[in-house]
This record gives sequence, structure tokens and C-alpha cells, in this order.
Amino acid sequence: MDNLLIKCRDSLESINKYSDAAKEQVKKLVMEDGVVSKGLMAREQHAAHSLAWIATYKATLTELLNWAERLESENKFLETEKLILQFAFSEYLSQLWHGIPMSQMEYARPQDLGLKNGLFNELSTTSVKDLMLNGNEASDRVKLADILQNSFSSKNFGNLGLDDTSSMIIQEFKKFVEEDVVPHAHEWHLKDELIPMEVINKMSELGIFGLTIPEEYGGLGMSKLSMCVVTEELARGYIGIGSLGTRTDISSELLLIGGTEEQKKKWLPKIASGEILPTAVFTDPNTGSDLASLKTRAVKDGDDYSITGNKTWITHGARSDLMTLLARSNPNEKGYKGLSMFLAEKERGDDDNMFPSDGMSGGEIEVLGYRGMKEYEIAFDDFKVKGENLLGGEEGKGFKQLMETFESARIQTAARAVGVAQSAMETGMQYALDRNQFGKSIYEFPRVSSKITSMVTEIMAARQLTYYSAREKDKGNRCDLEAGMAKLLGARVAWATSDNSLQIHGGNGFALEYPISRLLCDSRILNIFEGAAEMQADVIARRLLTSN
Repeated sequence: MDNLLIKCRDSLESINKYSDAAKEQVKKLVMEDGVVSKGLMAREQHAAHSLAWIATYKATLTELLNWAERLESENKFLETEKLILQFAFSEYLSQLWHGIPMSQMEYARPQDLGLKNGLFNELSTTSVKDLMLNGNEASDRVKLADILQNSFSSKNFGNLGLDDTSSMIIQEFKKFVEEDVVPHAHEWHLKDELIPMEVINKMSELGIFGLTIPEEYGGLGMSKLSMCVVTEELARGYIGIGSLGTRTDISSELLLIGGTEEQKKKWLPKIASGEILPTAVFTDPNTGSDLASLKTRAVKDGDDYSITGNKTWITHGARSDLMTLLARSNPNEKGYKGLSMFLAEKERGDDDNMFPSDGMSGGEIEVLGYRGMKEYEIAFDDFKVKGENLLGGEEGKGFKQLMETFESARIQTAARAVGVAQSAMETGMQYALDRNQFGKSIYEFPRVSSKITSMVTEIMAARQLTYYSAREKDKGNRCDLEAGMAKLLGARVAWATSDNSLQIHGGNGFALEYPISRLLCDSRILNIFEGAAEMQADVIARRLLTSN
């Protein structure tokens, strides 16, 4: 397509106007006296969440265009990248005006926000119309499919737009993933085994657990962008491997933000080296995302605390050594203000004795996917925590401390989603190239190869939004909105990619022996944990409505 970058830049102006119109319309629906009404927000949830998706598409296309323009300035904007950009704008523009899939059965449409019918015509410039009508033609999809086939052996699916340092990091961890993870990942999943300690020890040697911990505390002091590319590559091998880094990232972020200097010096070097394995213990049964209703109690007992209550969906709970544990330290203070965060030490358990520490018991929650670390329910009964292990040394700060980690957690989850999606796409493409039907590989059938080109396009889009949120975090800028959008889109892309890759496999995809069955299960959780898609859209919408 001629003048592609100019047309994309011009169409963004229309998207910005559309997004602004959507925001103003939703404000009319959910705001009273200048503030968001809780009741109206609940009633108009579909409209509010539609706004979140519109804004997410706007941010995604903005960052994808920025990626393309950077490549163009470096003479690296080649045919593959041009087609990815063209397809992304064509498809997302069409969805913006006709319906964004929020899930398989729910769409964000202009009429859901009460936008007037004539808005489309008002904002449809020549560039918008050209991209929508001509940007995703069958001949161009065949062209990209051929390019991808010719470059498949080198796993070149488009220039990522990273600097030399980040590219070198990817190569280093790719070697580890290909040698120590990929050959074994499916067996670990099928046997529902914990990731072997020798693999975890190798991760420690590579510095994965101390990647973003400052050097003064024993870490590598690398950027959030570096964390992104490492997490993506690890999750491409096995989501459990990628998620092990999340455990350490959450705990180290909590310590760096809210811990005393003594707590940082004591715990961060041990986390960075892999000497201790942390886990996050936040969720009570039946609370989910509603942390304000948390009931697990922390009662002062002399200088120390006694923990009583129940926790659920605790990832890597048994084999961990340190829990970042959220509990209610002030029973008279309802909601968030009565919560405190504790650095709760425990004995490391195993399959034979999951929770050997006094005051702890529990069991495994069997799950479809996201294996390798296992999920647990834990009951605390007079479990002791040292007073010195109250995070920050002050009660009532737990929720605030946790909220301050959410940017990093969302970014990392988005990176995991991109990694899982990449694995699913590569798995589907390999199968399509190898599988012969009716005298030719099934990759030659347009409904198969076009699935792959769509996967490659959306993965790059989600990846660039994720990278952007990480770069903003590295600059010290607030990026909760961007991180939330990256997680929202990345999770959808991972599920869609895995589902379509399984479709390419046909009946074989339904067989447990094929890795795509694992990837489908692994991808499904991404729309639920670290903020379910509905909750994430709600948070994004509220931020949009309360920002200037």
C-alpha cells in the first residue's frame, strides 16, 4: 500500500476523535455531580468496558505506528513489518467502527455507547476508508504467508524494534529455553510435576530472579523492558517458567517500594540469588478481586503476630520459603485501611509434606493448565510471623503497598501472554507446514495460512503495547493505564492464538499428546488472573473517566 505510514498517522487522528467522543458519551451515562457513580457504573458496565477496549485499540495502534516509524528511520521497515502494520490498522479500524470482540460472545459497538449513527461518516477520512477496504486483501495475506514460510526456520516473524542489548538478552535466554525447557515442558504438564529444582537452579545462575533488583541488593539492576523480553521468552518455552519470575518480581517490588532498609538488605539478596523462593499470598476464598472484604486476621501477640484465616489460589505455595502475606491487622477498620503486608517465613514443602510449618495446612487445587508451580489452598491457625517482618514496619499500609506493584505485575503478565501466544503461533505454523492433506501441506490453504498471518499481526501489536508500558515504567512515569491495556489485549490475543492454532491441528489438537492442548489450557488463565478481563476493563474505564 502506497504512503502507508502517512495513512496510518492520518487514521489515528480519526481514532483519537472517536475515542474522545466515546469518553464524553460514557461520562454522560455514569457520572453524577462530576464524579463516577458506583451505581451507574454498574448499570452501564457494557458501555464503560466498551470505552476501555476503544482506548486500548487506540493505544495499540499508536504504539504499533511508533514502532514502524522507528524502524523506518533505521531503514529496517521492510515488507514483513509493512504488512503487519497494514493488517493491524485495517482490522482494528474495522472493529472500532463495527464491533470489538471483548470476548467470544460480547462486542463493543458504537451503539452500546449511544454514539450517533453519523459519527462513522464524519470521521471516515480517505485514509481510514482505504485502510479498512484495501488493507487486508487476500493477495496481501498470501504475500505475508509466503514470507513467513521462507523465514520460518530462522523464526523471523518481524523486527521487534529492540536495541542491541535487548536483542542479545533474548538470544541468551532463547538458548536456555530451547535446551532446558522446550524438550521437557509438555511432559511436566502431562505429569502435573513441579518444575525440577535443577532447572530453577539454572534460572538462578542466569540471574532471572534478580533481573530488576538493584545491584546494591545483589541483583542485576536491569530495566523493566529487559524483564519483559526475558519473561516473554521464558513463557514461550513454558508458562510456569515465565511465571516463576513473577513470584520474585512481586516480592522484590513490594520490598523495594514498601520495605525498611533492614528488610531490603535481609531479603532482596536472597531473592535475587534464588536462595529463597517467594510466593504471593493475597486472596481469601470468595473475595477474588474484592480485597476490601479480606478476612484473614493478623493479631498482635507480644512483639509478633498470629495469623488465622484461609487463603486460596496460592501459586507455588508449597515449595516457597517466603510469603508476602496480606492480612487484616485492624479488625475495627473496614475495607482497605485495615490491611497489612507481612514477610512471612515458612518451611519449604514438597508433594509428600506440602506445609510442614506449624500453624499451616492445606492442599493442592487441581487445574487445567498453568502447571509447574501448582496452586494451593492454605489454612492458617495461629501461624507466627515475626514483628520485624511487618512490611515497612507500619500497620495499615498493605493495600497501598500492593497497589503500587500492580504496574509491574500487569506488564509482566502481558509479557507472559505474548510469550504463550508466540509459542502457540509457532506450534500451529509448524504443524501446518508438516501436515499434508489432498496432496499438499495444509499451510497452502488460505483459511490456514491467514490464521497464521493474523496471529503474527496481533502478537506484534500486543508486544509493542507491552514494550511501551515497560519503557514508561523505566522512565518513572505512571503507566497503570498502559500496563492494564497491555494485559487486557495480550490475554485476549493469547487465547485467540491458541484456539486458532488448535483448530489448525484439527482432531490432533484435541489429543493430550500434542503441545497445543497444553497451550490452550495455559492461555485461558491469562484472562482471569492478575485482574480478570472484566475487572481490568472496569479499572481502565474508571481511569479514563477520571483523567483529564
